[in-house]
Amino acid sequence: MVAFAVTDWDDAYENGRNIPGGTGYPDAWIAPSAAFRETARARFDIPYGEGARHRYDLFLPEGTPRGLFVFVHGGYWVALDKSYWSHLAAGPLALGWAVAMPSYDLCPDVSIAEITAQTGAAIAQAAREIAGPVVLSGHSAGGHLVTAMMCEDTPLPGDVRARLAHVLSISGLHDLRPLLRTARNDALRLDMESAEANSPALKRPLPGVRLTTWVGGGERQEFLRQSALLANIWHGLGCLTGSVIAPDRHHFNVIDTLAEPDGPMLRSLLATPEPA
Repeated sequence: MVAFAVTDWDDAYENGRNIPGGTGYPDAWIAPSAAFRETARARFDIPYGEGARHRYDLFLPEGTPRGLFVFVHGGYWVALDKSYWSHLAAGPLALGWAVAMPSYDLCPDVSIAEITAQTGAAIAQAAREIAGPVVLSGHSAGGHLVTAMMCEDTPLPGDVRARLAHVLSISGLHDLRPLLRTARNDALRLDMESAEANSPALKRPLPGVRLTTWVGGGERQEFLRQSALLANIWHGLGCLTGSVIAPDRHHFNVIDTLAEPDGPMLRSLLATPEPA
């Protein structure tokens, strides 16, 4: 057995400087997202609350949607907005799903608990617009936010909770306690109590909702550990879980296949499970 300890927690959660070409993100997503919005059937900046960032974009397929697919962006709860990710809607749209992408307020102006509540409000509002099953996906901090939606203390109202079918956490953060040891916590303002209270890995999942964690094989070890952690714990609590390590993918390009209707990510997420 090999034992080791993390000695630099900031480096353990630092992506850009540890990926060749990583400093080119998130700017690499701006142009494809803007181009996609120009031709998409969509409604932009639909309000779900009173704040300037309480808005979501809704992309619509041809015909009646099969259901609602939601993508929640990352950025360590301190950066970015919905506009960077529009092109990822192409995959679910091609399969007949409506796609909602919300923005939310950012730390340190608000807490992670408030961002979680805002995410729930955005999903609930979009679900009033689109009938059918609800499938959630999120990247990095967005992975945390969508897995929070399937915890027993979810902010989702009961009618939306009943429609929740599958949650995909892409490179998600599910145990927030290690972030107390990083400089990022200057903005996140977590203490041990709030880190524990906002960690999906320390909670129980809703019954009947599937979980898939997805992470790049070239990611930082902490992201690999965080993905395996939630799938492992929740499997032991009776949740139907899957865990995928995508080879030759890093923290940023791991989300690319979300835009591919015949790609492995959407096949896993939107496939109808075989009867038991």
